[in-house]
Amino acid sequence: MARAMLEYTKTVLKKVSFDTKLFCKELKKAISNLLPHEIEELKLWLQQFITDKPELKESLIYLRA
Repeated sequence: MARAMLEYTKTVLKKVSFDTKLFCKELKKAISNLLPHEIEELKLWLQQFITDKPELKESLIYLRA
């Protein structure tokens, strides 16, 4: 079940990546719903996902807290 939530989060983030504000909002929501080890996995995925999307780099601040 928990794995499904992480995959769902990734899907949502991919779909809203066109809008930085919406992306950050969904990322904050995901962080509050995921388990600590899932957040670490999301962090790794996110670093890879935004390599070609410099406008989304500001979202990394939510993962540093």
